[in-house]
Amino acid sequence: MDRKVLAAADRVIMAALREDAPAGDATSESLLPPSLLARAVLMAKQDGVLAGLEAAALAFRKADPRVSFNRLSRDGDRFSPGEVLAEIEGRAVGLLLAERTALNLLQRLSGIATLTRSYVDQLAGTKTRLLDTRKTTPGLRVLEKYAVAMGGGVNHRMGLSDMVLIKDNHLQCVPGIATAVARVRRRLGRRMKIEVEVTNQAQVMEAVEAGADMIMLDNMGMSDMNRAVRFVAGRMPIEASGNVSLESVRGIAETEVDFISAGALTHSVAAVDISLTVFSVGRKSEGKRRR
Repeated sequence: MDRKVLAAADRVIMAALREDAPAGDATSESLLPPSLLARAVLMAKQDGVLAGLEAAALAFRKADPRVSFNRLSRDGDRFSPGEVLAEIEGRAVGLLLAERTALNLLQRLSGIATLTRSYVDQLAGTKTRLLDTRKTTPGLRVLEKYAVAMGGGVNHRMGLSDMVLIKDNHLQCVPGIATAVARVRRRLGRRMKIEVEVTNQAQVMEAVEAGADMIMLDNMGMSDMNRAVRFVAGRMPIEASGNVSLESVRGIAETEVDFISAGALTHSVAAVDISLTVFSVGRKSEGKRRR
């Protein structure tokens, strides 16, 4: 994880720990001596692609700064049922305090990476690359887009400030694509790329003639996508979007669009089953080095 992603993870983890234990962990703090040392493992319960291991490590360090976190896999790696992803040692109360926060992030981010890899595998042998969208969990966008990258996808714009994407609702307020592109050019010049969402061949032609940098084919049928690709003829990148699924993504790629975007990567993903299991306890050791 780079600094931006780690900073986002730090913010999310601190908020999650405050939400989960605003006045501490009543169960663990009542049952366990504060110095009791525990050893545990993070274990995969199904096949998947790993994302969020550093976020999990950070969650445990927030609960116990002296925790030892031994990574046995890296983000982006595939894993199988029964595979140990990390070994952890620290104060039992700290491990149990951070358990749910660490697992929630690790399971969701790995779910995103796993689904993304499934889509990317379907695109093997084509020129088409897979894009994510802004259909992310509020507050988790940086982490969820990181997980897409770990699955082999490509991050599209992080947010509304990063590039111009003229969509159908914008065009309801402006008299046509040419006018919209011209207005943006006058305001921003060439500082930002302009992508235009189009739904028919007439709009494809208008976007090209207006000098857009990229077009998005929204919910077009295969024959219309083929026609658009032939008309554009490599003059600008083409993105296909709308109701993309694992069953349809290969056929869309075979039209030779440059990108396919899929909101499903982040808005409706299933968490991957990963567990934390404590397998031994003992007195807290002295001089334990954090890894």
